Amino acid sequence: MQPTAGPALPHTRARSVHWITTAAVIAAVIGSAALVQPAGASTAKPPAAGAKAADPAVPATAPPDPKAAHYTMNCAGAPVDVVDQAAGDLDGDGRPETVAVARCHSGTGTPPSGLYVVSAGTAPGAAPRIVETLVDPKEQRSFKDLRIEGRKVRATVLGYSSQDIPRCCPDQMRDYSWEWRSGTYYEIPGPLANSV
Repeated sequence: MQPTAGPALPHTRARSVHWITTAAVIAAVIGSAALVQPAGASTAKPPAAGAKAADPAVPATAPPDPKAAHYTMNCAGAPVDVVDQAAGDLDGDGRPETVAVARCHSGTGTPPSGLYVVSAGTAPGAAPRIVETLVDPKEQRSFKDLRIEGRKVRATVLGYSSQDIPRCCPDQMRDYSWEWRSGTYYEIPGPLANSV
């Protein structure tokens, strides 16, 4: 036979007031811990997977001016014309890029165009730079409806079915998109259209 413990001591009995007070204190501690952050903490989202880290030396400002970039097209001394452009943060680094349609200046005809991604210079005050050629002018293409949707570049690409087609009048058309993934731009062709 075991001895009885006797009556419960008054300070060992849990009353509802005791539990409510304890719960209120714990909730206050948890709530205040959620509001207090260490110095230097930030609520900003981390960059998306595969995104390049933003360079702190180059502030996130207006998109780079594609007319100030140097294009490597062989224009036989003629200037380069930027005939269309669109801007957006394509690689998710927090700074906008500009996508530009550029071609050699010509008084007549429609010279082939290139499609380029232009990024800010690597140092404050540096000229914008070409970071990717999406379509080289050697491919004899021109573009319409250039736009950026989210992190995709979209455009309608115009071309020629043969060398006999006058360069002024492309007879083929296809929608394309380019998307930044895993450190590079992927070209995604749309359905092939029969003709312009």
